[in-house]
Amino acid sequence: MLGLAGSMLIALAAPHALHDSVVGWWYAPRWLGRAATPLIWIGMVALAVAWLGLGRRLPGRRTLLVIAAAWMTPLALAPPLFSRDLYSYLAQGTILHLGANPYQAAPIVLHALGRGHVLAAVSPFWRHTTAPYGPLFLELVSVVVGITGSHLIGGVLLTRALQLVGVAVLAVYAPQLGRRLGTDARRALWLTVASPLFVLSLVAAGHNDALMAGLLVAGVTIALDGRPLTGIGVCAVAATIKLPALAGAVFIAVAWARAEPHPDDARRLLAAATAIVIAVLGLVTLVSGVGLSWISSSVLSTPAKVRLAITPGTALGYTIAWPLHQLGLDVSTRALESAAGLLTASVTAIAVLALLWRVRVQNLVELLGAALLIAAAGGPAAWPWYFGWGLVLVAAEARWQPSRRLVAAIVLGAFVVQPNGLLALPLGAAPAVLLVYLVLAGIAWRRRRGRGSDVGPAADPSATSAGGGPGARPSVASTLARMP
Repeated sequence: MLGLAGSMLIALAAPHALHDSVVGWWYAPRWLGRAATPLIWIGMVALAVAWLGLGRRLPGRRTLLVIAAAWMTPLALAPPLFSRDLYSYLAQGTILHLGANPYQAAPIVLHALGRGHVLAAVSPFWRHTTAPYGPLFLELVSVVVGITGSHLIGGVLLTRALQLVGVAVLAVYAPQLGRRLGTDARRALWLTVASPLFVLSLVAAGHNDALMAGLLVAGVTIALDGRPLTGIGVCAVAATIKLPALAGAVFIAVAWARAEPHPDDARRLLAAATAIVIAVLGLVTLVSGVGLSWISSSVLSTPAKVRLAITPGTALGYTIAWPLHQLGLDVSTRALESAAGLLTASVTAIAVLALLWRVRVQNLVELLGAALLIAAAGGPAAWPWYFGWGLVLVAAEARWQPSRRLVAAIVLGAFVVQPNGLLALPLGAAPAVLLVYLVLAGIAWRRRRGRGSDVGPAADPSATSAGGGPGARPSVASTLARMP
């Protein structure tokens, strides 16, 4: 009840707190006045406290899902909070619906196409930026635009419904993944679907990361059930929503190839996995009619346009530039941030490749989850909902599930972004953020050294369970036989 009260308070105050002169929501309690924004923060605190209390005595899975659904419902009907990306989705879907290519034409073309009111809803920061999302997602939004036309509120609600489909898929497969790993399925649900980070950053904001994450978890779970090629196919579909999910297909393919007893079998498995990924990406690309332009530099260059104090590369560059400016040296802060970003990206790539080198079937979930968390932190922009990519996996993993630091990170992540979509931490806080990152890295390094080189339980070569569990070594023949 406390969480529902917080959710309803956020939804009630949202229309007036946003001061949106472009999109008038279907309800707007003007009597709230200046209290609207503080009421949203109070509702967020209530939701976070309720979630923490729920975790102390977890109910059954069905009850937990009912509670999570109750918390989400008011926010699913409210205007987009914490981001205006939903309007960018609609703008890009409108461009595709009208026959143009959103990977080549930015939302600014909507003015010439007679959809100026859709353009006006998009944040000015993104009006000249092409789409960084997958073609399947934009095709789905194009269908939404075909249904709702130029009605922005209807478009927002239906596009958010797509993300709720992703949440529903996650609600099905997150507990299955927990059971597959022998961990608490209820806690996996609590850390993901019911968490304030998901309820606020994915449902209220309507980010398409929810749909991508749901399909990613489904693909990994299906793979661990003994159908790795089918799991790779599902991860490839998730990549056509948002490209980072492609890491799931790569990690699954490498893990199962290493489980093959003979090199020829491993090569055949990798060839089959590659064929499936190419077939899925090719089919979606062909149906959407956008060509290969969606696999472009915009996937990384678009997020890089944002300067966030919580992005390690930006924080490092800004922190180096500040004392140099105090000494009277004329250095470019942007240039230092770009150089630091390139360094961070290189370190991130090396770390992810190192995890890929060590991946096995038995440690797939932990290492893939860690790789996605590292990619979210070391990418061009570290928005808090990006960390949901890896969270949905490590939430089911035995080493991460009991972590209080993970719980604290989820709560803090929900408060990093203000209701209007701006980061709660100014760029001037970058040195403090960098210090926090260094402390966390030091703690992780000490814990890693304390554990030695162990990365998970060793696989039992004799394990041949029909389900193809973490200790199983499925052959190529059995894998192909299980394909639909």
